[in-house]
Amino acid sequence: MSFPLHRPRRLRQSAAMRRLVAETRIHPNQLILPAFIKEGVSEPVAIESMPGVVQHTADTLKRAAAEAAELGVGGIMLFGVPAQRDATGSCSLDPEGVLNGAVRDVKGEVGDALVVMSDLCLDEFTDHGHCGVLREDGAVDNDATLEIYAQMGVAQAEAGADVLGPSGMMDGQVRVIREALDDAGHQDTAILAYAAKYSSAFYGPFRDAVDSALQGDRKTYQMDPANRTEAIHEVMLDLEEGADMVMVKPAMSYLDVLREVADLADVPVSAYQISGEYAMIEAAAAHGWIDRKASIVESVLSIRRAGADTVLTYWAAELARWIKEDSL
Repeated sequence: MSFPLHRPRRLRQSAAMRRLVAETRIHPNQLILPAFIKEGVSEPVAIESMPGVVQHTADTLKRAAAEAAELGVGGIMLFGVPAQRDATGSCSLDPEGVLNGAVRDVKGEVGDALVVMSDLCLDEFTDHGHCGVLREDGAVDNDATLEIYAQMGVAQAEAGADVLGPSGMMDGQVRVIREALDDAGHQDTAILAYAAKYSSAFYGPFRDAVDSALQGDRKTYQMDPANRTEAIHEVMLDLEEGADMVMVKPAMSYLDVLREVADLADVPVSAYQISGEYAMIEAAAAHGWIDRKASIVESVLSIRRAGADTVLTYWAAELARWIKEDSL
């Protein structure tokens, strides 16, 4: 006699059956590749804490973008590493600066075959490493920072960015950027708001990737890892201000938050599988403690299962290649 409680096991008996009934899938166009470009280098610079990830030259970045487009990856998020920094991050506004130039180059390389996104934040451009300009007492000046964000948004849109990613967690940043874009005639440029961005211990390798000058922390403007309801409040504010998409960052330790955001948001939801998540899997795999490929796939599946429509992951191109080769 067959009992209903045994039914699920009948659907697990072969790889073909498991594929047939899988509830969650990864498609290349759901993946976004974060990429770094460093000013003044002639060869890619390896990032020691992120094996396999580099700070690109202009040429290698274009090749990486073209490869991602060929593999069907959905988008690329660009981060600039300038040669010069100052207190106000003035290089972020230079039309020929490292990030704006990279946006222009990548857009020229891939056209509409890949959604070109640009990080909109000052942390890579300031000599103190904070996401905004500082007051005399050392605290971030929210409103003064917003004035620069508005200019950055217009500069990145004029360079050709399809999507801007304000990641500084300044109050009112989405509204100010949206108004500046509309006033400048860039009504079609979308905003992916880093709406629930936590002050995480897992950002360390990213700071290596952008040669961060930060001393101290960003706990006064990034979210406290203890808080869940606050994340929903932050997301709702960004939606009210005009965000076209919202993000939860990091992904791994905040899948509960991601699920709640996905349930309430009426726009696409992203999650960022950050540098520390990447580094942990790569390090454990390098020691033979875990199966690398299986762990990568499972980690990204968990983010999709929790509700992310798109996932920013440093494995985007590799995952897309596995999918294309039908080896998942």
